[in-house]
Amino acid sequence: MTSDKAIVRPVRGKNSPHLSDCAVMAASEADLRMLCSKMNLQEANFTKLFMSRLYAADEGQTENFTIVGPFIGAAYAAMIMETLIAWGVRKILFLGWCGAVSPQVRIGDIIIPDCALIDEGTSMSYKKDKNICALPPGSLTESIKQALGKNDICFHTGSVWSTDAIYRETCEKMRYYQNKNALAVDMELSALFTVGSFRGVDVAGVLVVSDELSTGKQVPGFSSKCFKKSRVDVCEAISETFAKRPLLPDFSVRFNNNFEF
Repeated sequence: MTSDKAIVRPVRGKNSPHLSDCAVMAASEADLRMLCSKMNLQEANFTKLFMSRLYAADEGQTENFTIVGPFIGAAYAAMIMETLIAWGVRKILFLGWCGAVSPQVRIGDIIIPDCALIDEGTSMSYKKDKNICALPPGSLTESIKQALGKNDICFHTGSVWSTDAIYRETCEKMRYYQNKNALAVDMELSALFTVGSFRGVDVAGVLVVSDELSTGKQVPGFSSKCFKKSRVDVCEAISETFAKRPLLPDFSVRFNNNFEF
């Protein structure tokens, strides 16, 4: 982990859970619940992490897999990631939704980003250079591509635009990022790539297109069958790849706010 002079640092408290190497950060409540179901995790059994929920096996489980969510925005996503890293996670897969910017990308399509264009404020606190492109650190991106391919799931690969201001996605900005070959827009990915690079951990992202913006008008697809099917397909691929383990035993709800300063 990178050494720095930050005053406030993520730490492992005395009651912090011991996590395995790999975690999924699910941005939406719906996908968090779907992953819990497919990975045989009981929704009532979680550790509270800020305003989110963290699901993991009890200490001592041989196959301990972590899921955390929901969350929104680059700053909050970075806080969660920093905590996961401090608690032992070294591979992080982000599962989120996005709006299509390219006219070649449609509702229900799946994107595996290989670059995230920075239009949020968190990344620049971690970067020394002014490059607006954040790359996925490590090899997890290729592993996710292989996992989707084995399940015959089609996907796009390319750049996404990450912004803090969902209600300031103007036509002018959209055209700017279209000219940079962005496929879609989200709110978290560039910060997650940047923090992952800074901390020396492996990070990848999978985005499902929830709406289309490429014409300058929003076409929502949140209730469409193709959007739901793609989310189901991705969650199944994730569960098959990372959570091949038996049903967890019952354990009581754990509330843990030991993010110590």
